[in-house]
Amino acid sequence: MNIEEIDNIELKYLDINDYQELKEAMMVAYKALDDSYWEKYQIQSLIDKFKEGQIVIKVNGQLAGCALSIIVNYDEFSDNHTYEEITANYTFNSHSNEGDMLYGIDVFIKPEFRGLRLGRRLYDYRKELCENLNLKGIVFGGRIPNYHKHAHRIKPKTYIEKVKRKEINDPVLNFQISNDFHPTKIMTGYLEGDTASNDFAVLMRWDNIYYQKPTKVAAQTKEIVRLGLVQWQMRPYKNLDDVLQQAEFFVDAVSGYRSDFALFPEFFNAPLMAENNHLPVSEAIRELAKHTQDIVQKFSELSISYNINIIAGSMPEMKGSKLYNVGYLCKRDGSVERYEKIHVTPDEEKVWGMQGGTEVKTFDTDCGKIGILICYDSEFPELSRLLADDGMDILFVPFLTDTQNGYSRVRYCAQARAIENECYVAIAGSVGNLPKVENMDIQYAQSMVFTPCDFAFPTNGIKAEATPNTEMILIADVDLSLLKELNQHGSVRNLKDRRKDLYELKKK
Repeated sequence: MNIEEIDNIELKYLDINDYQELKEAMMVAYKALDDSYWEKYQIQSLIDKFKEGQIVIKVNGQLAGCALSIIVNYDEFSDNHTYEEITANYTFNSHSNEGDMLYGIDVFIKPEFRGLRLGRRLYDYRKELCENLNLKGIVFGGRIPNYHKHAHRIKPKTYIEKVKRKEINDPVLNFQISNDFHPTKIMTGYLEGDTASNDFAVLMRWDNIYYQKPTKVAAQTKEIVRLGLVQWQMRPYKNLDDVLQQAEFFVDAVSGYRSDFALFPEFFNAPLMAENNHLPVSEAIRELAKHTQDIVQKFSELSISYNINIIAGSMPEMKGSKLYNVGYLCKRDGSVERYEKIHVTPDEEKVWGMQGGTEVKTFDTDCGKIGILICYDSEFPELSRLLADDGMDILFVPFLTDTQNGYSRVRYCAQARAIENECYVAIAGSVGNLPKVENMDIQYAQSMVFTPCDFAFPTNGIKAEATPNTEMILIADVDLSLLKELNQHGSVRNLKDRRKDLYELKKK
């Protein structure tokens, strides 16, 4: 399946009603193995014992992959156990809610859905589950299906070393290693009938660095969200493909650090106006607007492929005869949502004939509720307060400023929004110079992440900051649970202490 064919990706708990589709998928995925699927009563048993450990990933409503897990007291098993032993003769009676290790029973992606990084989503879910349940780690016996091609000349240990050095390609083992699992032992006779692996398997393990030995003291679960800010360098580009290639580079980079969001600046695609510099400025930006839908489509594909939510800065867009400054939130589940710049600057109105938008709203994501305000909008406190009243945790501000005093307006207003609305605020802008593009010739920016100012946060309210006027990415983790604590127990409580008996703010 091609990315452009994907409308929706869902990660869901496995339901017994999925069984027939699951069975057919397993038969396709494991066609080299006899009896390659679980019986219906076995799947029902897994769901009954540990619902959270059984998940499927669906693409456009079709089952594309699955991951099955149990929790075990790992000390009860030797490192040279068999698949039959760890599953208690395939009954899963070895599962214990009081166990200390998550054991991977099965994971697969149907062949036609491979190459979309869906397997990584299953592995990431397992890791998050392991952390949330405070387990020591994840283990499973990994097949080495290409080993039979090399068994006549090298031993399994050598085979694994060569795979790690990329001298031999083993798609299963390569994938597991790339997802931070490390081989700990060669096991013999692990999975009956696995002739492709020559009856060998590799015990793979991922350690939960957040594991804490259980105590009688209650501990609060933290909600960590990783932000990736793109400080974009304005430079001449030959065409749209060059711009998108640079954009994918940044998406790849922030995704490599397991960021949950990638934030691009306002009008990051402005270099493409150079090809129409012979036209009046108001016409050149309308020509630029013709690229917007192609960029949105590509960003949506990147959000799926790299498993990251992308805030696509902003771009000019035509609605009928009117020109707007808009952006798109491309979620990693395949959905796309639109936001508008409400307050256009005097220059945008005078030079380009741009109109202000009409919709103020928050967006639900897999990392909490967020708001997006484009540049000048951040200087109007009413907007962010409306978003805060709607439950916003993180405010994203893509911006474009030419001078340092213009940047300072955005920067200090954005920091004020973090304090008064008890939220995180991330701002990202463009840097450098852009010859042959009127009204867009110079830029100044320093991308930053702001926090409220209280004991749980940095004393200056700055979580992270980029180097001014230098192309780079900025990665920062924000803890959403601290916002909840601040709202209830902060030194000051800007949201709760408002005098609603004297004033109120509401949308028309």
